[in-house]
Amino acid sequence: MTDDSHRFTGMYDECRQRVWAYVVSRAGRQVADEVVSETFAIAWRRLDDVPEPALPWLLGVARNVLRDNVRAEVRREAMAAELRAWTEGDVAEQVTERMGVLRALASLQEDDREILILVAWHGLSPKEAARVIGCSSAAYRVRLHRARKRLKQAMETEFPAQAGRGGVSPSRSHVRNLSEEWS
Repeated sequence: MTDDSHRFTGMYDECRQRVWAYVVSRAGRQVADEVVSETFAIAWRRLDDVPEPALPWLLGVARNVLRDNVRAEVRREAMAAELRAWTEGDVAEQVTERMGVLRALASLQEDDREILILVAWHGLSPKEAARVIGCSSAAYRVRLHRARKRLKQAMETEFPAQAGRGGVSPSRSHVRNLSEEWS
């Protein structure tokens, strides 16, 4: 055995139980073996970086592995939720509605589109958006109100069947930000 192998084996024998206990105390037994294995794999790859005593360094690595596992789980859950959202309901209908909203938006004058997009898609407050286009907050709010009215009219043209039933319902989910008051 090489010196590195002896050092790693000694470190593993001395610290494995304590690293495992730490992981169990933080995340439970289900993930402990996997996290401990990953921790010692990292220790082997970075053996020259492992200080003496090794335990604090190993616990820090285990903590980081746990944190990475939590992040990965959050990403998996977000992806699963997104996929569920796509599979719930009719995707073709959602795409059609979105295209109608985009066509209605495209039919507006450039100034109206910019006013709407600054608050709805870029998340600016009316005060910030007013600064972008170079007018007062009050003037921006008036322009925003007018642009929303013109967008609603364009949406009624895009979705005439819904306009006769008391509103343009397909647009609600796609332009909620455009029709909310941004104050």
